[in-house]
Amino acid sequence: MEASPCIPFLSALLFSLAFTSINLISAASPEEANTQFIKTACGRTTYPQLCFTSLSAHASVIQTSPKLLASTALSVTLSTAQSTSSDMSSLLKSHGLTPREIGAMKDCVEELSDSVDQLKKSMEEMSQIKDSKNSNFGLIMNDIQTWVSAALTDEDTCADGFAENAMTESLKSEVNGRIVNIAHMTSNALALINSYASLH
Repeated sequence: MEASPCIPFLSALLFSLAFTSINLISAASPEEANTQFIKTACGRTTYPQLCFTSLSAHASVIQTSPKLLASTALSVTLSTAQSTSSDMSSLLKSHGLTPREIGAMKDCVEELSDSVDQLKKSMEEMSQIKDSKNSNFGLIMNDIQTWVSAALTDEDTCADGFAENAMTESLKSEVNGRIVNIAHMTSNALALINSYASLH
């Protein structure tokens, strides 16, 4: 009995479909692996959900690199710190603030400016690292950890200035919402930096 002429065609079609499916799966896998890498790393931070939402959009840049994860976290934190500092400067110029609120706002703007400077220095140092085998790796990472810790302290000091009862609730709420967010981002960045430092 002769083989149906349809069989070679169907075999070729099935092979083609299987090959296409494999290609689609393998094409999707790196992005999924990148996202999963970020999710797993963020799971070890104090604020995992904030960590993941702030970094997952950069999955294609970070890939599965601990260094790129740490430097991207630092970059995103710096950007947020700069916008928060700008927002605080604008709030300081608003009318109706009491003398005590003005004093606290001025202190906060100064603390945030210091925080931005510390994060900038950290970014500059991070760019000097080519890989964890760099002979100066430990020294550079120590500097970065010190500066990011100092940035976090500056942010916490700003928040502490608005803990007093003399502040209006609306101002307290507005300032704390912004400061808590940047402090949490800085805390997460520090955790990811510490994880990267531990690889050496």
